[in-house]
Amino acid sequence: MSFADPRLLWLALLAPLAAAIAGWVWRRRLRAIAAWASKGLWEKLLPGYRPLRLALLVALLAIAVAATALALARPRWGTHAERVERRGVDVVLVLDTSLSMAAPDVAPDRLSAAKLLARDLVTGLAGHRLGLVQTEGEGEVLAPLTLDRAVVDLFLDSLTPASLPTPGTRLSHGLGRAMLLFPPDQETRRVVVLLSDGEDHGEDWNAAVKLLKESGVIVHTIGVGTAEGALLPIEGEGNAAAGYKLDETGQPVLSRLQPALLQRVAKETGGVYIERGRTATAATPIVDAVSRLATRSLGTELVRQQQERFQWCLGLAVAALLVALGTSPFRRQEAAA
Repeated sequence: MSFADPRLLWLALLAPLAAAIAGWVWRRRLRAIAAWASKGLWEKLLPGYRPLRLALLVALLAIAVAATALALARPRWGTHAERVERRGVDVVLVLDTSLSMAAPDVAPDRLSAAKLLARDLVTGLAGHRLGLVQTEGEGEVLAPLTLDRAVVDLFLDSLTPASLPTPGTRLSHGLGRAMLLFPPDQETRRVVVLLSDGEDHGEDWNAAVKLLKESGVIVHTIGVGTAEGALLPIEGEGNAAAGYKLDETGQPVLSRLQPALLQRVAKETGGVYIERGRTATAATPIVDAVSRLATRSLGTELVRQQQERFQWCLGLAVAALLVALGTSPFRRQEAAA
């Protein structure tokens, strides 16, 4: 047995308190009578008084209070099966994990901040199918579209900067991999959320944006980084920084947020652009935008749920109160013939 709202179980502690108060009131009444009347007059003053009936009355009051508390906590036992239709939107998260996402201009680094925002999206988009794509010089599908949020969280934990075989940043490759995850039908709009610092070394984006628009894909983008930028640390042994990435002339590479491309993709596909700089940013605008879209059936599944049985406790409380109302510690006097 379990309870739908176990926080209310503490109300059951009122049962002994109610019994104690009722017993105290009756004892005080009997003491008041005993103070001015002798035992011999009790039968006339309290006709048919029976201590056991008084104890029963107090016990019934305690049972009524305890049963009411249990009913409010909504006890559940037994299960019933119910077929439920899942409705939602297909959303693919595309995370840029290129070396530039290791820049520490956003504490502790850009990729860590992007992963936190991705987790916020996973939580906020509960009920929708989610997929996950990692992108650098190539795109890699980590999780196909699924209702299991734990799968997406698991792969988010595994992401590290510059971990794909092909280095560089070609965001269009990641978007292309994301589009392959969507089903062929177009009953609703498809949604991609791209988290990146905007640095891209790929081909011309005109064709890529045109394809996204023709396919009905809405791309929301999140720019992670700052305009001031930061140097790119290179890890040595034991995850310790072994220096910074250098350009062809031997100078340290300064990586900055490049929002122009991200803003353009979001604007031309009907998406939302938000920025994560040094201050925390909520993913709420994107969650709200997805929630406003028309949903499609994601299939049905058989769900087993526990049956609520609060009616039994409520019935016990009512029965106890009715019996208590019909119970008196004094025996009724029969009418004279």
